[in-house]
Amino acid sequence: MDLQLNGRTALVTGGSRGIGRAVVEALAAEGATVSFCARSADGVRTAEEELRGAGYDVYGSEVDVADGDALAAWVRESAAQRGGIDVVVANVSALAIPSTEENWAASFTTDMLGTVRLVEAALPSLEASDAGAIVTISSVSGREIDFAAGPYGTFKGAIVHYTQGLAYQLAGRVRANTVSPGNVYFPGGVWESIEQNDPDLYGHALGLNPTGRMATPQEVARAVTFLASPAATFISGTNLVVDGALTRGVQL
Repeated sequence: MDLQLNGRTALVTGGSRGIGRAVVEALAAEGATVSFCARSADGVRTAEEELRGAGYDVYGSEVDVADGDALAAWVRESAAQRGGIDVVVANVSALAIPSTEENWAASFTTDMLGTVRLVEAALPSLEASDAGAIVTISSVSGREIDFAAGPYGTFKGAIVHYTQGLAYQLAGRVRANTVSPGNVYFPGGVWESIEQNDPDLYGHALGLNPTGRMATPQEVARAVTFLASPAATFISGTNLVVDGALTRGVQL
């Protein structure tokens, strides 16, 4: 299938590692020019060098999405330098799970406002595109009660609601969809850390998935890339769960 992403431009937040980096690579592999950001200058530089070395047209920037002014400036500069924006992928999370006031604030600023600010800054360019698409990254914790039911799960649920509202408000102009991954394992990721430091929680989480494993970032990225592409022309307002049948609730 031709995803019709060749020559398109995309922005990805949190693109230096994990799901974000896999999304950058998947979009670039389809011929898109991808600008990505992350907080770590070293992480951005390493990812950019490795992806460019593989022949991909990517551009990395050090940006903290919790800094609204810096995020908006990055979006504007990327649009000007790349000749517009066709796709935005809001991927960053504070991963703030314990229910403390600091974590509620961090989740609101990073997960929720980071998504809203990215979309609002990019919207003029997306509306000027003939294939404008928004993909937000939520989580299965946003649709069911689990160990992350505090700030993390609450704002992941809010992101789904926000995105479906965008789909309705922008219908016929810009598509908006969400991808909700289950547990995703990658070197240096949260589940590798849990495996090492809390093996009981890791074993419990692994045991809940009937596949007997966790997802790879690439498996999530493929779902994101399809929804971001012009091949998904009439898909908007959906929440695509990528969890290997981990969740058992019926999504109506």
